[in-house]
Amino acid sequence: MKKPLSERFSKGLKQWLAVLPFLAVGMTLFIVFVLYPQIKNIYIALTNYSIMPGSENTFVGISNFAKMFKDISTKGSDAYFFWIAFRNNILAVLVTVPGQLVLGLIVAVLIHNLKTGKNVYKVLLYIAVICDWVVFCNIIDYIFQPDEGSLVNYCLTTIGILKEPVAWLKNTWTGNFVIWICSIWKGYGWVMIIYTAGLLGIPSDQYEAATMDGANAVQKFFHVTLPGLRGTTLYLLINLINGAMNIFIQVFLLTKGDPLGTTDVVMDYIYRRAFNYFDFGYAAACGIVMGIVVFVISMGLKKFLRYGENL
Repeated sequence: MKKPLSERFSKGLKQWLAVLPFLAVGMTLFIVFVLYPQIKNIYIALTNYSIMPGSENTFVGISNFAKMFKDISTKGSDAYFFWIAFRNNILAVLVTVPGQLVLGLIVAVLIHNLKTGKNVYKVLLYIAVICDWVVFCNIIDYIFQPDEGSLVNYCLTTIGILKEPVAWLKNTWTGNFVIWICSIWKGYGWVMIIYTAGLLGIPSDQYEAATMDGANAVQKFFHVTLPGLRGTTLYLLINLINGAMNIFIQVFLLTKGDPLGTTDVVMDYIYRRAFNYFDFGYAAACGIVMGIVVFVISMGLKKFLRYGENL
């Protein structure tokens, strides 16, 4: 028998009152730390924003956005340096994301197949991930010093690959190379941990069936392991791409965008425009464009990989 409306309403109200405190906490945090900053960022991007007390924030429309597309080919223009930084972000995605995925997957598979000592190797390889960025970048900076006594220059000159020491952090492409190496080294341990968890979710009977069918180790890897890690790989891809598009601290600590902004990335460029030149409106506009790009890439990748599952 159907309960009266008043009784159902009373029961529903009690349930809502029970969960309301939990919803309120989550909504409050979302509004304060996500929604409000986003709205404020859009407002800053549409104005000639100033942090000086008593200054007037004039509405300028899309002029801050237009600034990113004006005089792109002119060296020294704001747009030129923005798109140089954006290029470096794209290159970081193309180099560091596959590098971390491949290296992390190989290490995860090797550790997964060990009989003993798995946790020891996980801890040793995960140290770089939990190491403080400042300490880690100081180590990288020391290894790639421009003098002959640095580790990399000494090794490469000793075996004859280099004739003279290289100023790794003072040149455009060698500087970018060091940043990519730094990112891969710092991040592949996290990828390894995620992949080792994913490997535990692959049923052992699939490997047993492959063995009965005469598959060797390589065939098992490509036909059992990789398909079983599709969901894990999607999760890692989205997170690694977001991370590569938001590279900041390694550039800030290692090259500072030198020489002449050619190793800069968008996040570092935004930081310098905002806090060195106090051009907050333009910096906010750059941040919005970067956010849109990351969102489109993530959604496109997610849709593409899900489409591949249905083929």
